[in-house]
Formats: sequence, structure tokens, C-alpha cells
Amino acid sequence: MSSASMPAWLIRLETAADAPAVEALSADSFGPGRFAKSAYRLREGVAPVGALSFVAIEDGVLRGSVRFWPIMVGGHEELLLGPLAVETRQRGRGIGIALMQAGIAAAGQGPWRGILLVGDEPYYAKVGFARLPPGRVKFPGPVDQNRILGLSLKSGEMLALSGLVRRARISDPVCAAGAAIG
Repeated sequence: MSSASMPAWLIRLETAADAPAVEALSADSFGPGRFAKSAYRLREGVAPVGALSFVAIEDGVLRGSVRFWPIMVGGHEELLLGPLAVETRQRGRGIGIALMQAGIAAAGQGPWRGILLVGDEPYYAKVGFARLPPGRVKFPGPVDQNRILGLSLKSGEMLALSGLVRRARISDPVCAAGAAIG
């Protein structure tokens, strides 16, 4: 492979120092409406899985990020992908796909059976996600059933994935005490 075909960015684990830039990128990519989405509500008070949070860095600048969150699906801990954010001017270069590939590879080493997300099937199918049958999993709040996608991390395990989707372990002590839960 020639150096001309190598990507110019580096994919690495997110560090605490990256958090402000990751939050700014998410705000810029998804705006304030992201807080009302069902997938966001599942993240409230829950820390992302640090070993599955990746950033793309190019010339010292954060170009993209992806995080995976623990969720409960029918009594089993699984993963929720998102947000996946890439700088607007950098989209179409493969950064988002590379971030997801890194996260999926790392998740495959863990105990989870599968990953869920709410998104556009044509894009996420590039890394193996497929639409789940309507009603297989139920998110809290309104979610377009045609946008619920899943990826099996263990052979055949996605077939067993069904039930109500809930927040996993609450990490934020304020939320755990109930003060910030609406």
C-alpha cells in the first residue's frame, strides 16, 4: 500500500483531555435537539465505555469521535453506538467508518452480544449493521422502528436480542440519587 493511500488521520482511544472537543463536535453536529432523542436519554447519567470511545486526530485537530454506551436489552447488557460525529467539512473521507471499525473491533473482545443504534441503514450497513424486525426491541420514547439497527458481536447472538431498551448502570451520583432524572 502506498503512502498516498494511507489516511491522514490517527484513530486512538479518547482521553479525558479530548472530552471538551468531543462535546463541542457533538453539539456542532447534532445541535440542541439531540437532548430530546430517545437514544440520548439512554445515555443520561451513564458513562460511555472508555475502552470503546475513539477519536480521529489529524494535524493535532479532532476530526471525529465515536462512543459506545452500556444499555440493558431484555435483561442483558449490550451496547448503544453514538453519537458518531465527524466535522462537517471532513465528511465523506471515511473517518466515521474508521472510527466505527475501531470501536466494533474493540467491542468484539468484550462480553457484549450486540450493538444497537438509531440511524440510516445505508450508511451503517457499510460496517455490518442491519435493520431489526419492527418490535424486536423497544426504545423508551418515540423512535422510528425502521431506523433501529443492530450488529451481532457473537455469531447468531443478534437473533436472541429482544426486549425493552433501558439505561444500564447509572454512573452519575446525582442521577443515581434521582435528583436529575426527569
